[in-house]
Amino acid sequence: MILPITAYGDPVLRRVGKDISKDYPNLDNLIENMFETMYNAYGVGLAAPQIGLPIRLFVIDTSPFAEDEDLSEQQREFLAGLKKVFINPKIVQQTGEPWVFNEGCLSIPDVREDVSRCERIKIEYLDSEFNKVIEEYDGLAARVIQHEYDHIEGILFTDKLSSLKKRLLKGKLGSISKGKINVDYRMKFPDAKKGR
Repeated sequence: MILPITAYGDPVLRRVGKDISKDYPNLDNLIENMFETMYNAYGVGLAAPQIGLPIRLFVIDTSPFAEDEDLSEQQREFLAGLKKVFINPKIVQQTGEPWVFNEGCLSIPDVREDVSRCERIKIEYLDSEFNKVIEEYDGLAARVIQHEYDHIEGILFTDKLSSLKKRLLKGKLGSISKGKINVDYRMKFPDAKKGR
């Protein structure tokens, strides 16, 4: 089922997510719906706060990046096969030179900005079977994971911009929260009337 994506301005996007247990209600169904919602909006990642749930869960599928001809064949193959569920994740290490990449967010449509992030991460999480996993990622995979991880920490990519950029985006962000934007996927706007 395709769920509405929560738009910028909703308080749920600012909450730190809570850990969940194996008996979280309808978890398998929720994960399936999150992937379906993400694909419908042509995203590469989706965190639970983006569908209104303040829990520590996100999904990624980096296969769209496999089309990037600037990457090596090995990098493209890796990104093509990277589809994962992260439950109760914790980034335990961030290393390498920070690098800049143009990011966007399904909760903040039509806004793209250059964001600096660490090159490599080490992350500990539970997979969909609740097995503990510790893995290291670099490059675009690390970036996607860091972006989604920020969501469960109540952080948006716009928080990482300069104060000048933030001021320049203020009007556009206000319009997004009021639903004054055209998007081709379902969204829930915080300042829209109930039942709309």
